[in-house]
Amino acid sequence: MVRRMVVVVGLLCALSGGACAEVQEVPAGESSTSLATQPGYWGDAGYGTLAVFSNIFYMPAKVVYAGLGIITGSLGFVLTAGDGDIARSIWSPSLGGTYVITPGMLRGNEEILFSGPSYSND
Repeated sequence: MVRRMVVVVGLLCALSGGACAEVQEVPAGESSTSLATQPGYWGDAGYGTLAVFSNIFYMPAKVVYAGLGIITGSLGFVLTAGDGDIARSIWSPSLGGTYVITPGMLRGNEEILFSGPSYSND
């Protein structure tokens, strides 16, 4: 039982980003705020956890989409006798965009782009 508790506490310390290792002395008469009561700590942990679980599904889907874009763009290039504009119009959206979702994206601070910008022949 004690061994399990040590393992659980060790995992929690590792997942908290080393917060367990931070020891600060508080002068007498001053109150200390624990890590759990600091504003934003649990929200940051929640967004980080959500980003990890979102990427479990998002990243494979994005890689498959990019891979299919490579194949389709290459076929378009070959079937149009080397027309690079056709290939780029397929490659640009499929290979561009966001490959990893970050906590900032989940907060709405950054954009999530599954497809990249469209290629224009200007």
